[in-house]
Amino acid sequence: MALRARGRRPPPPPLLLLLLLWVTGQAAPVAGLGLDAELQVERRSVPDECPRTVRSGDFVRYHYVGTFPDGQKFDSSYDRDSTFNVFVGKGQLIAGMDQALVGMCVNERRFVKIPPKLAYGSEGVSGVIPPDSVLHFDVLLMDIWNSDDEVQVHTYFKPPSCPRTIQVSDFVRYHYNGTFLDGTLFDSSHNRMKTYDTYVGIGWLIPGMDKGLLGMCVGEKRIITIPPFLAYGEEGDGKDIPGQASLVFDVALLDLHNPKDGIAIENKVVPENCERRSQSGDFLRYHYNGTLLDGTFFDSSYSRNRTFDTYIGQGYVIAGMDEGLLGVCIGEKRRIVVPPHLGYGEEGRGNIPGSAVLVFDIHVIDFHNPSDSISITSHYKPPDCSVLSKKGDYLKYHYNASLLDGTLLDSTWNLGKTYNIVLGSGQVVLGMDMGLREMCVGEKRTVIIPPHLGYGEAGVDGEVPGSAVLVFDIELLELVAGLPEGYMFIWNGEVSPNLFEEIDKDGNGEVLLEEFSEYIHAQVASGKGKLAPGFDAEMIVKNMFTNQDRNGDGKVTAEEFKLKDQEAKHDEL
Repeated sequence: MALRARGRRPPPPPLLLLLLLWVTGQAAPVAGLGLDAELQVERRSVPDECPRTVRSGDFVRYHYVGTFPDGQKFDSSYDRDSTFNVFVGKGQLIAGMDQALVGMCVNERRFVKIPPKLAYGSEGVSGVIPPDSVLHFDVLLMDIWNSDDEVQVHTYFKPPSCPRTIQVSDFVRYHYNGTFLDGTLFDSSHNRMKTYDTYVGIGWLIPGMDKGLLGMCVGEKRIITIPPFLAYGEEGDGKDIPGQASLVFDVALLDLHNPKDGIAIENKVVPENCERRSQSGDFLRYHYNGTLLDGTFFDSSYSRNRTFDTYIGQGYVIAGMDEGLLGVCIGEKRRIVVPPHLGYGEEGRGNIPGSAVLVFDIHVIDFHNPSDSISITSHYKPPDCSVLSKKGDYLKYHYNASLLDGTLLDSTWNLGKTYNIVLGSGQVVLGMDMGLREMCVGEKRTVIIPPHLGYGEAGVDGEVPGSAVLVFDIELLELVAGLPEGYMFIWNGEVSPNLFEEIDKDGNGEVLLEEFSEYIHAQVASGKGKLAPGFDAEMIVKNMFTNQDRNGDGKVTAEEFKLKDQEAKHDEL
């Protein structure tokens, strides 16, 4: 139904309708006084509810069938598929009908016998009503209104919370059923499965609807009854609504905003310790439930079991969300209400209708900035903390790994064994490598690692979410000093000038891998040499031998054999 457009004026009624007009000049009885003794009124059907009855001066719309006592029909509004519309008690009807209609309810049916003196008397109507005719009318009342009527509003449901009501110039989305006073449905937004969306109070609606919607809350349900002079008047809408029809709208308000609205933020939970708040350019991971203003669900990250990850303040999300995510703390829960001009606008998107206000209940899991480095907080250092970890050292440590929201990812304490690495060898993520440096045995520290120094956007499937900030609580238990950078084996004393001869025990001028390995391990065992800690010793020795075996024939000769300082490009003796 078009609540805005007015239709063409209907054609004038047929001449036969004028048969009911009062032609004798008799005054109608006043409502509330008794009926003429010869007028007979039988109430054949009375509705259970009758909030209003016809009074003198009211305007009514009714159907009727007019017959003579022998049953012969002389007129019927049904044949014209149009009600008879007239004021009561103003001399526009024959006196008997003026009296008979008083006190009727909408949907009441009356059978009326009108004597000639209250009808067309001794003159009758030539060719239609004989003189001195008794007239029978079967009347069904469809509508009542009075020129003094105003819009009637009956609220039958109001939500417990009503933070805002409709004001002039607001834009609303509502569902409605539109009926006449007799209950006949003429239109329904529910049948179209689409809300009616409009501005209020600026002339986009019929005047009665403009007035009847004011003051409504989202979620409220009310019945708005509108007299025709505040609806479609004498003309109707030219389609579904006849002229002079009172309209009844059963309205449920789903949405409300004003074009001047900004976002609204309601803080639900704010952590006591909030060391940092989000800024434009940060990357956030958060969970959310998305609903419309009436509570209708449209999306949730929880249902996907995955956070929504995005940059903020850079146009990656709708404008209202870009703004609403600024200034949040890790662990904070807030509600962000986004008007449509900062959401998905008039067109909507997917299962979000056009011009819809959006409500996001968010929980911030973590955020970081691409320029962030690691953060180190030392909680305990032993009295002697002079030997600090450096690249190449072999470390044994315990850790608890968690996300910024406290979700535990892994723990060596739970496994009952330490985690062992060579610092600077690429055995852990870069942020962890950085966080373990300059640490002494017995020290306890917390290392916070942004994702670009952790597991990045991909994360670890089933273990670490993508783009997650990681928190490691670390205790260093053991430190074995590594070798100088570039060395996998060093001598702890002077190197023998006859080193090749000492390795070549059989004196044949050739050293095989077995001889080489036996000699190196013997030097390590005696404390004269040292292999880089944390690596496979046999692999180190094999690589040393391969570096000396320059022609790749599986043996090293005196001519091939050189110490590292004799040829720096090889990582050998």
